[in-house]
Amino acid sequence: MPLGYAILIAYALDLLIGDPLWLPHPVRAMAGLAQAGENFWRATLCNQKLAGVMTVISVLGGVGATVFALLTLAKSAHPLAGDWLTIYLLYSSLATRDLARHSRGVYKALAACDLVLARQQVAMIVGRETANLTEAEVSRACVESVAENIVDGITAPLFWAALFGPIGAMLYKSINTMDSMFGYKNERYRVFGWAPAHLDDLANYLPARLTAVLVIIAAAFLGRSPRHAFLTWRRDRRNHASPNSAQTEAAVAGALGIQLGGPASYFGCVIDKPTIGDAITPITPQHILSTNQLMLLTTGLAVLLAALAS
Repeated sequence: MPLGYAILIAYALDLLIGDPLWLPHPVRAMAGLAQAGENFWRATLCNQKLAGVMTVISVLGGVGATVFALLTLAKSAHPLAGDWLTIYLLYSSLATRDLARHSRGVYKALAACDLVLARQQVAMIVGRETANLTEAEVSRACVESVAENIVDGITAPLFWAALFGPIGAMLYKSINTMDSMFGYKNERYRVFGWAPAHLDDLANYLPARLTAVLVIIAAAFLGRSPRHAFLTWRRDRRNHASPNSAQTEAAVAGALGIQLGGPASYFGCVIDKPTIGDAITPITPQHILSTNQLMLLTTGLAVLLAALAS
């Protein structure tokens, strides 16, 4: 089966069923491997930066070799087995339905005036403290999470899949998983997590910028302002500690005429992050649904491009 067809089928499966808990997921195995690597290399090496580098090398080597071996065995058993394993691996690298579902859960709680539940729901998709967030702050956190995770959860795996097939998608997910586990700027991971964090920045560099362009195009199709999305992206795309996160956040903020960023609490400390976008309209729960629309059309365009490019 041509890789482009496999990508289209994988994306359709992700939209239809998402990530059911009963289905084995490679990311869980990656997380277990990364944890084992951390434990081993921390105990083996005194230099914690080097321990982090060796953990990255071990995990990527293990994942790459395992995926290659499984694909080789499946294809040698039967061509259809290789095709379906390819589709499964590509499908498991995507998170379109789950991202939409989690964010809609936040919206539904806010629409029902249940702020406590909305805080609990948004805590599942953001890293900041949510216990004291207002309705507008919950909405802002949710919009930021969806805008940022368009890349991490969907378009970056598609980008690497288009270039290197399921092995590329799985290696990207390994990098992203290690960043989510070790990329914290706290005492435990500030040094150890240097390699995973910087490698994740590198892996997302091109996908984030390409995705921002697709968000601007999607804004035009949805009757938003592609011009304001472009101008906001050009002005605010660097207004984030990450070199990549503000790319899509700025495009989304400009398309919707809202302002993201600003103060947020992490581990008991309030961080006053740079603002992204202009507060043309106050953020409301409805903007969560609008962001989801942008996300779905953006990823639809991305999967078509990935299928054609592959």
